[in-house]
This record gives sequence, structure tokens and C-alpha cells, in this order.
Amino acid sequence: MTDGNHDFEAVSGQVKWFDPAKGFGFVVPDGGGPDILLHANVLRNFGQSSVADGARMSLTVQETPRGIQAVEVLKIEPPRDDGGPALAEFVDPETDPALADVPFEPARVKWFDKSKGFGFANVFRRPEDVFIHIEVLRRSGLADLQPGEAVALRVVEGHRGRMAAQVAAWDKVLKTEED
Repeated sequence: MTDGNHDFEAVSGQVKWFDPAKGFGFVVPDGGGPDILLHANVLRNFGQSSVADGARMSLTVQETPRGIQAVEVLKIEPPRDDGGPALAEFVDPETDPALADVPFEPARVKWFDKSKGFGFANVFRRPEDVFIHIEVLRRSGLADLQPGEAVALRVVEGHRGRMAAQVAAWDKVLKTEED
């Protein structure tokens, strides 16, 4: 693929790491070769502010004098279950088909502390906070959330109140519902 001045190539790979604070990360291409630089702006154009380590991605890339760089994110798949201990109250969208019937609710991130492994969001027009666990975030394909960030949550009742079972970028949910 080309735009007249640049040659673009579609590739798939796995996120090696992504640091939202630094504004970039790297993807290891499936076909081998050098790591692909993934800049935060390219990820934001896809509607996400972060991506989980180990997530699978389809990208359009170009070669630059500084190496291979992503120019567009085409698809992101959350990382596979790593076999670690499961969150006791976690509802997995892949193993619990009833979760697909739970509608996404628009919310804003109140705060999220990656080092503590959790945070909270406010669902629009609801007084109570919604708990977000880092494992739910990771299984949703995200690595971090920023205060004020617009998200869509599938919320379930947990032992201690409302908790997110799935997190998505709000504009991604809107695009899916419009299709």
C-alpha cells in the first residue's frame, strides 16, 4: 500500500510493552524483524489511551529513517489468559456469554492507580462509583486509564458493590453500535 510518498504495510504482532506516561511502546511483529514503534498518538487515533502488554494487534506500518513505526491501528485483541490467579468476582466475557447481554454504560474515570491495581469510574447519571480492577482492564486490552477519560463499562454487581466486568473506549462502542 502507498500514499504516493510512503509505502505502508499491514502487519500483525504482539505488544511487547506500552508506557502511557512515556507516550510510546513496541510491538513484536509475527513475521520477525525489528520491533515496531507504537506512538501514543497512533493509539489515540484508534480510540485508546493505552494497550495491555501481550495484546495482539493488527497495524499499518511504515519504514522511517528511525526504524519501523506504526501509522494506524487496525485491530486490538486482549492478551490471552496467562493462567495466573483469577479475580474471584471477575466475569469473563469469553466464558460467560450472559455478559454480552449487559449493555455498555458511559462513564468517566475518576482515578486509576496502576501500581495499586485498581481505580474507580463514575457512570453517567448514577451516584455510586464503579470499581475497576487492573485484571479486568488487562483482559479488556488496556494497560492504564487516565482521570477524566471517557470509557464504556459493562457493570455487574460484586460482593462489595458495582464493578466493571469489561472496559472499552467510549468511541469504539459508539462506532460498533452505529454499524
